[in-house]
Amino acid sequence: MDFTFIITIFFIGFIGSYISGMLGIGGSIIKYPMLLYIPPLFGLAAFSAHEVSGISAVQVFFATIGGVWAYRKGGYLNKTLIGYMGVSILIGSFIGGYGSRLMTEDGINLVYGILALIAAVMMFVSKKGIDDIPLDQVKFNKWLAASLALIVGIGSGIVGAAGAFLLVPIMLVVLKIPTRMTIASSLAITFLSSIGAIVGKISTGQVEFLPSVIMIVASLIASPLGAMAGKKVNTKILQVILALLILATAIKIWMEILLS
Repeated sequence: MDFTFIITIFFIGFIGSYISGMLGIGGSIIKYPMLLYIPPLFGLAAFSAHEVSGISAVQVFFATIGGVWAYRKGGYLNKTLIGYMGVSILIGSFIGGYGSRLMTEDGINLVYGILALIAAVMMFVSKKGIDDIPLDQVKFNKWLAASLALIVGIGSGIVGAAGAFLLVPIMLVVLKIPTRMTIASSLAITFLSSIGAIVGKISTGQVEFLPSVIMIVASLIASPLGAMAGKKVNTKILQVILALLILATAIKIWMEILLS
């Protein structure tokens, strides 16, 4: 690894992890395409889709630790929600992460594109009134939450993305969880999800060690910084940023799928 490679991977990890902490996602929604497309622009060796998904799975684990730590105070973490969705997504992500070895690279990219498209559509559904609910009075359908988390876990385990970019729209639109509680709780749920994805990816030899270490260092620095920024930003602005980010990524992935 030369210096350019180290700096490039660190930059990708830092940007993705900052967004992770601020928006309550694992960061793979942006790091996945960045890892695929940015290194070749600098004349560096390109990662395969399998390698990218493996690196992403490891990075998400550490990015979410930093984010959860930053949100640990203030009543933002809904333990019941984390419990039901966390266990379900852990099971699903292990199934998806282990089963991904049977898929082609085009198949992995297709799954990612479908998940990103669904998430993008959901983010533009009206979410009026959810932030008027006091955090200690939030209620939701526990088994619906668990079922949706299992489905998301299987799909996200395949791409190593931990699924938060789809969990966040589900929590906002379907379960009606307030924005800041959604962001904080989704980081904790994503942390649990990433455990299953990591086990599946490592056990099938899909993780590149040195790039993963660089991404981990970037994650532990940037994710808490992003979480602190997220606490100060208006919730409507957070929703718009997430919606545009997911939409842009979905468009990019589908352009690559359709043109390949």
